[in-house]
Amino acid sequence: MRYAIIGNGVAGVTAAFTLREREPKAEITLISGESDYFFSRTALMYALMDRMTLRDLEPYERNVYEKQKIRRVRDWVTDLDGAARRLRLRSKGEVAYDRLLIATGSRPNLFPWKGLDRIQSGLVHFVTLEDLQAVEKAIRPGGRAVVIGGGLIGVELVECLVHHGMQVTFLVLEDWYWPIAFGREEGEMVADHIRGHGVDLRVQEEAVEFHSNADGGVSHVETKAGSSYPCELLGIAVGVHPAVEWLRGVATPPRVEKGVVVSPDFRTSLEDVWAAGDCAEIRRDGEKPLIEQIWYSAKLQGEMAAKSMLGDRIDYRPPLFYNSSRFFEVDYTTVGAVNQAPEGAQSFYRRIPGKCASLRIVHHEGAVIGFNMLGSRWDHAWFEKWIAERRGLDYVLAHLHVAQFDAEFSRLKLEGVTA
Repeated sequence: MRYAIIGNGVAGVTAAFTLREREPKAEITLISGESDYFFSRTALMYALMDRMTLRDLEPYERNVYEKQKIRRVRDWVTDLDGAARRLRLRSKGEVAYDRLLIATGSRPNLFPWKGLDRIQSGLVHFVTLEDLQAVEKAIRPGGRAVVIGGGLIGVELVECLVHHGMQVTFLVLEDWYWPIAFGREEGEMVADHIRGHGVDLRVQEEAVEFHSNADGGVSHVETKAGSSYPCELLGIAVGVHPAVEWLRGVATPPRVEKGVVVSPDFRTSLEDVWAAGDCAEIRRDGEKPLIEQIWYSAKLQGEMAAKSMLGDRIDYRPPLFYNSSRFFEVDYTTVGAVNQAPEGAQSFYRRIPGKCASLRIVHHEGAVIGFNMLGSRWDHAWFEKWIAERRGLDYVLAHLHVAQFDAEFSRLKLEGVTA
């Protein structure tokens, strides 16, 4: 059996290892034009801030692929011929397969701003290894930067630029920072904290036009409010979309909408072709299409898709939502339904005095359903357990201390935090 996987991100690599565990003699080929080895995309900021090397971003020893007999091909796939079961590569080479997994991940969004076509240098994203290299090239210590997009990728890029001594203006379209994740209280608290690091964070600012100098380098950004922000570096961090455009022109394209359309067992419209991770759009009768663009889900999807390729009966349901991060020394953990809570849900919120730290616990019909925790390190497994057990708010508050990691300087004093 010949298995081919397009994409060596977390979904593709997890699928490869899952296949090898069950198929010791199968031929497994992992294809990526981005990198030779799987790396942790969520840690790109630490490489940019010189806290980790690129090699440090690789979770596995490099010889593991040889030990697992997983063939790696550094190239871009340019064509898919499902009838011949063959992939064509940019280098003019070919890879034959019996079963194929598409796991090409996401690409940064870029909207048709006025003047965008005139920008030849200084515009960067922060999603891929190529983006990392472009940012490193564009950084000018003491220079000016504008970052557009008030989410997690945006704030990570901002922190990196501040680390390298740039003056940063951070433009957020919404009423407060990151409303898809934070309530107004958290968003305003975090925004004040970011400003305390010297960042000129502006909310309700919409970019409408980019300007360039005579050499094609970005020179300033104009907003709808009439403001003009000079810059030598322009970071665009306005979300991502499935990396599937290349599939629309191949010999035998699978069904593609926003992503590669798959059933709950990750099968595409093509025979013996599956898709998983950020590029997959899961369709289930009577339900809204699902695209999960988060590391934890991509890892699980890669495992489940591999099992489906092996013949297991798979009926994927998204796991309980979980995410964690750290930016500007603020730890962030979220579990369950918070801003996407059902109608009638109630929210318990407490700001921890003197710190950029807060607790938000959402409860509905007598049971907790979501957590947003800022300013300390938390073991999300406890939150998942309490949600599964349908614990009430009073119970959770009384036991909240057990979910904190016992880390020096980061453990919050929870005495007196009651409903």
